[in-house]
Amino acid sequence: MEKLRVGFIGAGFISRFQIQALRWVRNVELTAVCSRSIESARSLAEYARQQEVGDCQAYATVAEVCRNCDAVAVFAPNFARVEHMEQIAEAVKAGAPLKGIICEKPLARTVAEARRVVELVKSTGLPTAYLENQLHMKCVRNAISQLTPQQMAMGPMSIVRTSEEHAGPHNPWFWDPTRQGGGALSDLACHSIAVAWYLLTPVGKPVTFLEPVSVMAETSLLKWGQPGPRQDLLNRMGVDYSKTPAEDFCTGLITFRNPETGQRVQGQFTTSWMYDKQGLRIYMDGMGPGYAFEINSLKSPLEVFVGDAAASAVANAETAIEKATASRGLIPVQPNEADLFGYVDELVDVRHAFLEGRDAFLGVEYGLEITRLCQAAYLSAEERRTVDLTDPATNHRLETYTSLIAQGRGLEVFNR
Repeated sequence: MEKLRVGFIGAGFISRFQIQALRWVRNVELTAVCSRSIESARSLAEYARQQEVGDCQAYATVAEVCRNCDAVAVFAPNFARVEHMEQIAEAVKAGAPLKGIICEKPLARTVAEARRVVELVKSTGLPTAYLENQLHMKCVRNAISQLTPQQMAMGPMSIVRTSEEHAGPHNPWFWDPTRQGGGALSDLACHSIAVAWYLLTPVGKPVTFLEPVSVMAETSLLKWGQPGPRQDLLNRMGVDYSKTPAEDFCTGLITFRNPETGQRVQGQFTTSWMYDKQGLRIYMDGMGPGYAFEINSLKSPLEVFVGDAAASAVANAETAIEKATASRGLIPVQPNEADLFGYVDELVDVRHAFLEGRDAFLGVEYGLEITRLCQAAYLSAEERRTVDLTDPATNHRLETYTSLIAQGRGLEVFNR
C-alpha cells in the first residue's frame, strides 16, 4: 500500500500525542516538523525517530515542511491558525506537492477566523481533514453499532449528555483567553458539542443532518478565580486571572431539529478545567425510546495502587492517564490513551481519504459549524439568554462576534 508522509506544524503536547497514535497506524510516517522554536521542532523530530514513526526532520518554516511531506497537519496554537493556513496556501501555489491539509480542533477562535481558514484551504483545491478525535472513539462507534437495530425499530436517540473535564491545560497560551479564544468552552466544548451532535444523528445520515435550533449556556469562573489557585496560576503560567480571566467551567444545552420529521432532540454538554480527580474524564450517555448507553473514560481494565512511601519514586503523574493530578492512591491506568480517545482511528481515516484523493470523514466546513455553535454558546452565556439559531439577525451577528472573554474582558462577565 502507498504510504502517506505527514508533516506537523507545531511541536507541543498534541503533536506528541499524535506521534503516540502514529505508532499504531500502518503506512503513515512523520517526515517533517516546524515550530515557533527550532529547538522544539528538533526535540519532536528526535522523539518521532525514537518512536519509529518516520525519519522526521526539523525545519524552520511552514513552506519547507510542505515541500517535504504529502499531508500537512496544523497542531500549532489557536492564535496562529490563520497565519499558518495562509503560509500553507502560499506553499501550495508555489508548487508544494501536497495531497491534503489537516487541521486540529478547534478550526479557529471565531466564526470570522474559521471562514477565513475554510477560504484559504479551499483555494488550494486539496482534500481536507478536521481532526475531532471523539467522533472516532471506538466506544462511540460501537455504541452506535450496537444500538442500530433499536434505533431502526424504535427511533433515534432523543437526548445525549457529554462532558470533558480535567484540572487545566499544560501551556500558558491555553490559559490566556485573548490567545486561545476563551477558556474551557473554547478548549473542550468543541469536542463535547460535536460528539453530542453525532450521537443524536439518525443512523445513516450525514454528520450535519440535524439542524441546530437553539443554544443555551452558562460560563463560570469557579476554581481559578479564588485567591490561592489564582496566584498558583500566575506563578506557574504567568497568566493573571485577576485581570484577564477565562471560564474554568461551562455547561449548556443545544436543541436540534430533524428536518424530515420535525422531531427535536437535545445535546447537553459540560466542560471544565477544575476536575481535580484521577485525570482527564470523558463522559457520555444517551437515551432513546427503550434503550440507552454510557461511556466513561475513567473506567479502565487496569488499576494500580501507590502508597505514600512509593509515591516519591514517580515524578510524573501522567504516566497513568492524561491530566492526572496525583501519583498515589488507587489510580486507573489506560493502556493506550491514543487509541481510546480516537486519535488512531482518525489518522487511519485521513490516510484512506487523502490517498484516495477525497476529504476525510470530517472536512474543514464541519469545523466551521462547530465553531459557530461554540460562539453561540459564548453569546448565550454573555447575554444570559437562549440564542435562536433560526434567526437570520443572530446568525449575521455571529459572523463578526468575539466574546468578551476572548477580548480579555472576562471580568465584565464574571463580576455581574
